[in-house]
Order: sequence, then structure tokens, then C-alpha cells
Amino acid sequence: MYKLIRKILFLLPPEEAHQLSLFFLQVICSTPFTRRILRNFFEPAKVSPVKIAGIQFRNRVGLAAGFDKNALHLRELSCLGFGHVEIGTVTPQPQRGNEKPRLFRLPEDNALINRMGFNNDGVVTIAKRLKQWREEVQPNVDLEKPLIIGGNIGKNKSTSNEEAWRDYEFCFERLHPWVDYFVVNVSSPNTPGLRALQDRSFLEKILTGLQKRNQEMKKSKPIFLKIAPDLEWTQVDEVIELVLAIGLDGLVVSNTTIRRDSLQTAPNAVSRMGAGGLSGAPLKERNTTLLQYIHQKTNGKIPLIASGGIFTPSDAAEKFNAGASLVQVWTGFVYEGPAIAKNISEGSS
Repeated sequence: MYKLIRKILFLLPPEEAHQLSLFFLQVICSTPFTRRILRNFFEPAKVSPVKIAGIQFRNRVGLAAGFDKNALHLRELSCLGFGHVEIGTVTPQPQRGNEKPRLFRLPEDNALINRMGFNNDGVVTIAKRLKQWREEVQPNVDLEKPLIIGGNIGKNKSTSNEEAWRDYEFCFERLHPWVDYFVVNVSSPNTPGLRALQDRSFLEKILTGLQKRNQEMKKSKPIFLKIAPDLEWTQVDEVIELVLAIGLDGLVVSNTTIRRDSLQTAPNAVSRMGAGGLSGAPLKERNTTLLQYIHQKTNGKIPLIASGGIFTPSDAAEKFNAGASLVQVWTGFVYEGPAIAKNISEGSS
């Protein structure tokens, strides 16, 4: 069924198809009866919950940041069987993002290229939505357990790297009451200079400040760091050392890649798409290698969330075997459809 729907959606520009899909999902989920039907169909059966960083996840499959940037569709996404949903990337001030077109499909590679540029409504507006979700909406959507929500935070394009720590702290403080965990995004290739924040001097200031602020809160929240797949091994070693020293709760491995090698799509077509981060199946091998390296280097001391090239139960099992505790999908969701969480949860458990 979804293969037919996907053919129709793929006739539209990717960003418009994304918005249309969410609109129809919103319509379908507008009544308690239809929400119950969707949950009965998409909720994984007999899957054991897993506890990571003090949080009980109902299953091991989550939706990565970028799908619901502005926390507008939590009610709908809660019907599709995900163990968690990550909103964002959220910045202090609203951003329009980069000029369109900024999202491209590579069907021959089961991949996407995006250069969205942290388009979002800003942390103040998004925090208000999350507050409303927690206090008014979620209690009335018939969930057996509250939806686990992650807050992916970043800096505004106009903020210098020297002042970036202020943006992360600003977002952290305003989202803290309403999310279950945080992901620090310093690895998107679509904000100029952002990946330079992975250098130790910048990264240490950001993470140390967030951890300090976290410990001052009445209840601390887990903080994960999302890294790029394009780091050199010496850079990965520095990240590992810093995460262990600061006592961070884990890593999300990984963001999109700027590499374009070994693609089936014609080089001239890829070139016309321009700059941006590549996600999907081409990222699978590098992602698994990174997971294995970090897991072995740390003897499993750092919890890992795998994100990259996950479409099937066997893809997820590969990540779990490499050391991941959870997996996240995004491009896989686009290509495989709304049953992906159920299929992976039941097929890889």
C-alpha cells in the first residue's frame, strides 16, 4: 500500500510532499477513534522496553530530529509506534533556513540530500507548544505511557562560534521542563561554520556549560552529543575523551555526511542538487564503523544512539550488534513508510 502512496508523493517536490503527508496524518488523527485504529495497527507488539540514561523507552526505534522540527505533530507521530520522537533542531531565534529547493531525493540510492539550515519557529514558541502538549494534549490522547521527547538544540546562523555556547544554554533552559533528554547538534553541514564547534576548544565550553546548568536544575536531564560521520579518527578520540571527562550521557552517531562517493545516482544529477548533508543507505557502512569504534574504544561506557542508513530490521540489528542501544530513522521513514517502527521493533527484538 505504501509503495503506491510513495509513488504519488514522489511526484511532488520533497518538502511539499513532507508537508502534505503530515497534513493527511493530522486529518486522520483528528478523532480518538481513528487514533486508536492507527495505534492498534502500528504499535509494536510484545516488545520489551529498554532503559537508557535513566529513561524508559517503550521500544528501541525513534524518529530523528528534522522530521517534526517545530513540535507540531506529536499527537500524530505518537500513533505510529515510535519509542521516542526528537524535535528540532531548535535555535534561540526563529530561522527561515536556506532558500528552496533545499531537499532532494536520490531514489536509486535510497537517500536524501538536505540543506535545510535549521529552519524552525524559535525556542520560545516551541517551548510553549511542548508545554501545551505535556499539560493539555498528551493526557487526552489515550497513550498508555507518555511519549518520550528529545530536544535537539543548535545555534542561530548569525551567532558567532565564540558566542555559540550562549545559544545552546538559552535553548537548554527554555526546553528543560518539557523534554526528556537533549541532543547537542554541532554537526549539521548546513549552517556555515557549525561543524567547527566539534573542535575541542568550542565543544568543551558548550558541553561544560550545559552540564553545569543541568546539575543546577531541580531534576537533571540526559544530554547527548550528535557527531558528524566525517570526523577523522583523532577527532573521534578527542570527542570520546571529552564526553567521558564531562560525564555526558551519550552520543548520537551520526549526522548527515558531506561525502558523495559510491552513489548510483548520476554524478551530474548529484552535482545539480548542490551542497547539503547526505542521509540514507549510503551512510550505513560508515555509521556502523563509527559505532563499533566508539563502543570498543570505551568498552561500552558511552551509550550510543544510531542514526544513519536504517531501513529494515537487519539494518537495526547491525547497529545493535555494533554497540547501539537505540536507533533513529528519518530517511528510512520516507522510503519505508509509517510501519517502519513496528517492522524494526518486531523484526530486530
